[in-house]
Amino acid sequence: MPAKDFHHDTVKTALIKDGWIITDDPLILKIGTRNAFVDLGAEKLIAAERGATKIAVEVKTFISPSPINDLEKAWGQFFLYSRILKKRDPNRQIYLAVERNIFETVFKEEAGQILLEEPGFRLLVFDVKIEEIIQWKPQISV
Repeated sequence: MPAKDFHHDTVKTALIKDGWIITDDPLILKIGTRNAFVDLGAEKLIAAERGATKIAVEVKTFISPSPINDLEKAWGQFFLYSRILKKRDPNRQIYLAVERNIFETVFKEEAGQILLEEPGFRLLVFDVKIEEIIQWKPQISV
């Protein structure tokens, strides 16, 4: 099992504060004979007739000397996990979770903007100090 990201527990707390129930820590995705590990699986109950909204959250800290390398790795994981979920759990949407500082720097640059413009890319921005989600891109509908 892979090591937890530095902000794993912060994102978990932020999701719980936002009304999400953590269902998996980590969420294990089987693909052939291999397993992929998404940091968190969560769901939020909505109107009775609609059931629950389910998400997978991959937490990224961006701590390497190269933000572009971190962006490449994050995008690769997001893309792989989203394709696996499409086959194994199509009702669950994946979100990449990044802290506010990363969103306000890396994702404001051209390289980050390319990802934000990518169809199907979803981002969750959290504040480390208050342990809360401050933005969903696109806005999540529950």
